[in-house]
Amino acid sequence: MAPPLTRLRSLVREGRSDAPGHLVDVLGRIGLVGYGVVHLFVAWLALQVAFGVPNAPADAEGAVGTIARTPGGLVALAVADVGLVAFALWQVTAAVIGFRWVDGGERVRKRVGAVAKAIAMSALAVVITDYLLDLGSASGTTAQAVAAGVLGLPAGRVLLGLGAAAILVIAGAMVYTGLRRTFMGDLDVRRLGPIARQTIELLGAVGHLARALALGVVGVLAGSAALFADPGRAGGLDAALRTLSATALGSSLLVVVAVGFAAFGLFCLADAGTRRA
Repeated sequence: MAPPLTRLRSLVREGRSDAPGHLVDVLGRIGLVGYGVVHLFVAWLALQVAFGVPNAPADAEGAVGTIARTPGGLVALAVADVGLVAFALWQVTAAVIGFRWVDGGERVRKRVGAVAKAIAMSALAVVITDYLLDLGSASGTTAQAVAAGVLGLPAGRVLLGLGAAAILVIAGAMVYTGLRRTFMGDLDVRRLGPIARQTIELLGAVGHLARALALGVVGVLAGSAALFADPGRAGGLDAALRTLSATALGSSLLVVVAVGFAAFGLFCLADAGTRRA
């Protein structure tokens, strides 16, 4: 019997991507569509926050709840949940043996990015699973609760500070990705016309930069919680977007970020049809 890694390479060679088999490839692309739709709903909720609509949680949990309340929403979430798990598996495979068209430091960077994508997709899958199992009950763990748990550990402030630093590093990597358009190397756009390629590139760049800004604020909030040993200062995406709306630029900045999240959602739809890694 062939070693597991050899069998995995064989599965990848048989498909059009680094996914381990045709089924994972198809489900993973469905997961990417779901990921994009969630970002579109987050953008919509962020716009509501910008224009003063109360009780509009602009984060993944709020987006999932909004989708669930649409006709057929629960079924769509269940399908997306399976797809997200499949895409996470796809990215783990890519991190182990993928990105064969580049080498050296570029391959290492892309494989690290694949691990980050797998974590992000898994996190959203957990949110959706939690919602489906509890049918929308408030069972999620808030950023403040996580911060409080970390601060309660030995050297908790240091650990939370390191977590904040890691978030800021990821945000910085997103800025690099958005500015350098390195995400285009993961797509097969050879059969697309120049306008389609340029549109995908623009959507991806704007989307990555908007997400980097929001994630950077999450990192700053976590760092503040560590500095002052106050878990109440921590916050997730919703808190980050509301923090942006409270700046001197006010709702205008939040509208720009919301448009960026919508751009990333549309980019994910294009990503689903063209991804090769």
